[in-house]
Amino acid sequence: MELIYTLKGLDCPHCSAKIEHDVAALEEISAATVNLMQQTLTVQTEHPHETVGTLIEHIVHQHEPDVEVIQGKVHSHDHAHTHEHGECCGHDHAHSHEHEHSHDGSHTMLLRLIIGAAVFAAGAVLHYALHAPSAAVFAVMLTSYIILGWDVVWTALRNILRGKIFDEHFLMSISTVGAFALGEYPEAAAVMLFYQLGEYFQSLAVNRSRHSISALLDIRPDTANVLHDGQPEETAAADVPVGAVILVKAGERIPLDGIVTEGESMLDTTALTGESVPRHVHSGDPVLSGCINQSGTLTVQVTKPFAESTASKIIDLVENASARKAPAENFITTFARYYTPVVVIAAVLLALVPPLLLHAAWTDWIRRAFVFLIVSCPCALVISIPLTFFSGIGAASKHGVLVKGSNYLAALSRVRQIVFDKTGTLTKGEFRVTELLPAEGFSQNDLLYLAACCEKHSNHPIAVSVLAAYSGDPSALPVTDSEEISGRGIRAKADGKELLAGSAALLTEQQIPFSPCSEAGTKVYIAADGKYVGCILIADTLKPDSKETVAALRAEGVDKLTMLTGDDAAIAASVAEALALDDWSAELLPEQKVTELEKMRAKLPEGAKLAFVGDGINDAPVLARADVGIAMGALGADAAIEAADVVLMTDEPARLRDAIGIARKTKRIVMQNIVFALGVKLLLLILGACGIAGMWAAVFGDVGVTVLAVLNAMRASVPAVPPASRSD
Repeated sequence: MELIYTLKGLDCPHCSAKIEHDVAALEEISAATVNLMQQTLTVQTEHPHETVGTLIEHIVHQHEPDVEVIQGKVHSHDHAHTHEHGECCGHDHAHSHEHEHSHDGSHTMLLRLIIGAAVFAAGAVLHYALHAPSAAVFAVMLTSYIILGWDVVWTALRNILRGKIFDEHFLMSISTVGAFALGEYPEAAAVMLFYQLGEYFQSLAVNRSRHSISALLDIRPDTANVLHDGQPEETAAADVPVGAVILVKAGERIPLDGIVTEGESMLDTTALTGESVPRHVHSGDPVLSGCINQSGTLTVQVTKPFAESTASKIIDLVENASARKAPAENFITTFARYYTPVVVIAAVLLALVPPLLLHAAWTDWIRRAFVFLIVSCPCALVISIPLTFFSGIGAASKHGVLVKGSNYLAALSRVRQIVFDKTGTLTKGEFRVTELLPAEGFSQNDLLYLAACCEKHSNHPIAVSVLAAYSGDPSALPVTDSEEISGRGIRAKADGKELLAGSAALLTEQQIPFSPCSEAGTKVYIAADGKYVGCILIADTLKPDSKETVAALRAEGVDKLTMLTGDDAAIAASVAEALALDDWSAELLPEQKVTELEKMRAKLPEGAKLAFVGDGINDAPVLARADVGIAMGALGADAAIEAADVVLMTDEPARLRDAIGIARKTKRIVMQNIVFALGVKLLLLILGACGIAGMWAAVFGDVGVTVLAVLNAMRASVPAVPPASRSD
């Protein structure tokens, strides 16, 4: 069964990774995932939840003693329903740990920082300006140290008693206590001051990104006004059945997906798509949960249950985004686990071996060892790397780009080839008449009139486009008979004439001479009483931003842009030429698209990734097979949400540029932090071991680098490029 625990107060990326690792290592647990966004721990187990809960609480409190562990849900493998629990797995803990999450907690941490910094400043004035006695400086700096770092030392002591010695708390505690012992009072207090400053910035960044993501979650009303005998009755949205009719008043959010049965209004779709232009709906139009009804009252027939509504699926997708870790995050977690014991052993050897072998001064080499310990703390990496990815996902969410995990964000940054579907991706998927080619003796009006007569009773997209082009009233067309000829076209009677509208094969079968059209597009040939009248050319139209997007993607470093489509080869060729694509393949079935995609992936250079962009309905197999599957214009489509790794919440190709820009900026920041942190630390470790770098250099190498890395990570929450221009 699946157990879900709330870890109330958890907002440290590194701590969440350690909790996930240790819980997953339990024999009773087959899988474990910590979700920093939701502050939840999800485990798979066959053991009673009481037993598992005790073990989990013990592990959580080893790393975060003041996080409250609350059992929330039990999902049985045999039953679909969910049992709600409100029991706490432990005692009622005080919430005073170093990674404050709540609004009050942030204020407490800020107050603590201000007081500790003020005391530190007073101590610095005493030491550097007034040259006060050492005892006075010690007293003031020790006070600052206790205010700022008591929890770090306490955590280190508790972990030592529990057998977990080598972590960042231990490194900071032993090195700062050593600094005090050596008379380096300001340096010891400075370590805790800048460490807590880095923690505060981390908390701000996590909360800001969490807020960016959570803004998407407040889109689903909990109740709906269900009509019973014409009277609205407030009902829990989860209890409204498919087929029920609900009333949505002006200013209200639509609670469930459905179809408008009465009324018309303008809908604000910003929460779902990021699109600021309202959408007009009237009777017969589909509407999605989460949209805001801006003007008129709407009556909506529900088409999906609450759990399967668009808003619910988006919420689930966003909430679970932080559960999938990027390779860099997993590497840093593993790196820190082995790195810390190694540097502690190295510091001990540095303190002992030279004095014993060279008969050098013990004090000097012990000082060097403490410098070595302070510099070696891995906080800069273990905090900033997960934080950068979390911030990147938040930045993408702001722009209507839903990334299912930081692993997909990392993969998106390495995309070198993008394969597009055509219809609904690069083109609007809306057919329109582009050219009228009448035969000799007929006018364009004659051609369009006769074609409209044939298509009057058809709801095929081609028929809709022909009737849309006809300037008269379609209902007044004098059609007396009409029938479809399977796979060929339509036969109709109007004005006493026998009319035909369809493919070239239809006219060939009827032995009617005609002039084949060589233009790209769908051709509808018209004949009247056995005589060729002309040809109507119908084509899908490019989206306004398709061409601009292709150019922008090339500027982003995407090497190859190709198209796979099931459409006619001539149409595909014209679209590819208009957009200057590198290659295309047409008339493909879904399984043939997968085959073509596999061939392309085999030709990619090592480390490069391939992305497929489609509408997510017919393209589910190829979306799932690509390195990065990107669904666009697919809100409400189950196939898109299930198969894709990234969902663009509008049908605008330009959002793809935003997605890749954010992914690449995030990756750049991650690499900057890794190179900067490791480079500075390596340099200072060498200088410290040689006796050149002192305690203040060590302070910079540890907490100074951490603060700078965290500040750099916060840049990931700001998009790499302005939001893509939106079409009207």
